[in-house]
Amino acid sequence: MMRVTVSQIKDMKSRGEKIAMVTAYDYATAKLVDEAGMPMILVGDSLGMVVLGYASTIPVTMDEMIHHTKAVVRGTRDALVIGDMPFMTYHTSIPDALRNAARFIQEGGAHAIKLEGGEPVADTVRRLVQCGIPVVGHIGLTPQSIHQLGGFKVQGKSREAAQQLLRDARALEEAGAFAIVLESVPAALSRLITERAAIPTIGIGGGPYCDGQVQVISDILGLFTDFVPKHAKRYATVADTIKNVASTYISEVRSGAFPTEKQSYSIDESTLAGL
Repeated sequence: MMRVTVSQIKDMKSRGEKIAMVTAYDYATAKLVDEAGMPMILVGDSLGMVVLGYASTIPVTMDEMIHHTKAVVRGTRDALVIGDMPFMTYHTSIPDALRNAARFIQEGGAHAIKLEGGEPVADTVRRLVQCGIPVVGHIGLTPQSIHQLGGFKVQGKSREAAQQLLRDARALEEAGAFAIVLESVPAALSRLITERAAIPTIGIGGGPYCDGQVQVISDILGLFTDFVPKHAKRYATVADTIKNVASTYISEVRSGAFPTEKQSYSIDESTLAGL
């Protein structure tokens, strides 16, 4: 099977087929979700919080993102892998944006990139697309702007803010983005944006009317326990499983129950004679 393409993702909207996407940050997780049939995997800068332990996504560097993107790409065969552009790697100039996006494609092996912002980054998106780099936009709650937004708050609740998000979505589409993430946007507004956009919308806290959904893998696995976003659904409680396994392992090592002879390697006793 060939990898999922940008054209196939856009065709899914045309067919009314919902699009599933998750984040992944390592080889093993990427391999599993790819084998499950996940069409898109985002190597999100959320790894700063759920993998590296930062308080936000802002400290994440390009080198960290490339490192994790390489691992995810190695773990996949079919999924379209998207690299998330870190804070201030595409704001300073279009040449900087091109240089950093190219690293995701050349070094990381990603097939597309994602960046935050609407109208202010439209020219950057246009240039990236002109250079052959597929782009996913991201509007609504943009975590890299968390200090300016005053926290993790729902966006687009006022008429003025809703109008701006509509303009942002239109600007990204006109610039050539092939999909737009809508984060923490009221469901009715997400529905309006989705109906007006010719490209897929991917919600994360954007309600059921988006063309697709993206979730942080650590949230849906119940692996990240610092906090649980309202929009996340826990399909498992992997954190509890890990703690239980670790506790049992500690007990068995202390008691001598592990390892047993079955976990040991044998040697001919004559080899040791006279040593």
